[in-house]
Amino acid sequence: MSDRSGVSRGDRNRNARLARLREAVPLCNAIAGIDLADSKQMVVVTDHESRVLARRTFRRRAWELGVALDWAAARAAAAGFAGLTVAAEPTGHRWRVLAQLAAGRGMPLVCVQPLMSAWARRAEDLTFDKTDDKDAVLIARLAAQLRCYLPEPADETWARLRHLGIRRARLVAEQTAQVQQMRDLLECAWPAVLDAARQPFKSTTWRAALAVALGRAADGDLSHVTRLGHRRFDAAVRRQVARWDAVHPWQEIIDAVLTACADPAGVPALRHGTLERVALLPAGRRDTQARPADTEALHGHRLGRAGPD
Repeated sequence: MSDRSGVSRGDRNRNARLARLREAVPLCNAIAGIDLADSKQMVVVTDHESRVLARRTFRRRAWELGVALDWAAARAAAAGFAGLTVAAEPTGHRWRVLAQLAAGRGMPLVCVQPLMSAWARRAEDLTFDKTDDKDAVLIARLAAQLRCYLPEPADETWARLRHLGIRRARLVAEQTAQVQQMRDLLECAWPAVLDAARQPFKSTTWRAALAVALGRAADGDLSHVTRLGHRRFDAAVRRQVARWDAVHPWQEIIDAVLTACADPAGVPALRHGTLERVALLPAGRRDTQARPADTEALHGHRLGRAGPD
């Protein structure tokens, strides 16, 4: 949608974003492009045409870069600029320390996406050459072109929830990967067990029965499981379900897993090693499943504390 001037809402939003960026990167400011690393930091001071006014390597940690910012501000003032804008890539967590140091000196900070730097590097000389000197200049150039963004200010609550969210996302991805790995392995060595439940990996009964079967399948020989008989296998599965704090195991699934133990489908030569490998996964997966719940509990607890009394 657009008004009579032909300017759409998207245009207005983009114009407002560029206006905010221009406030952070005014033409009266020089730009300090900083390529952050562990103990060696490359700092360049440029104008808006990417002309390098000063360059220096600081062998300091990120939290010791106050000296570098003071040096860059002095070089900018000597070149006739009214102030200094700091630009860096938001890799790792060092840039947060840099943002705090810049804010304490009244210097605006903008972030340049690493992907933008990578493409700019290729456009510069059609190579993948990556050096601290070149990257610092590219970061400053992208900031001068307003191909950057203003990072969200972080307060204590926001920062904590962000870290919990990152942890939960990693655990969910790990849990999904474990399910896919188990499915792939079982499809190769013991496909019949996957048909013992409609949604096997969501069924506590199925996972308990699988754990019992794998624990007794010496050398990948599932006949050891079938020799237990229905009564002993059922009792073992119910004990396993109880250990996992679950209730009401499904008898049909227990019987189906025991029946699958007699199914010869699969690659016999791979069954021993594959089932041994699968046996190592369920315990790790249960732990992975529990940890997102712990994270969500912390998340909810923090939200409760952050709300009104």
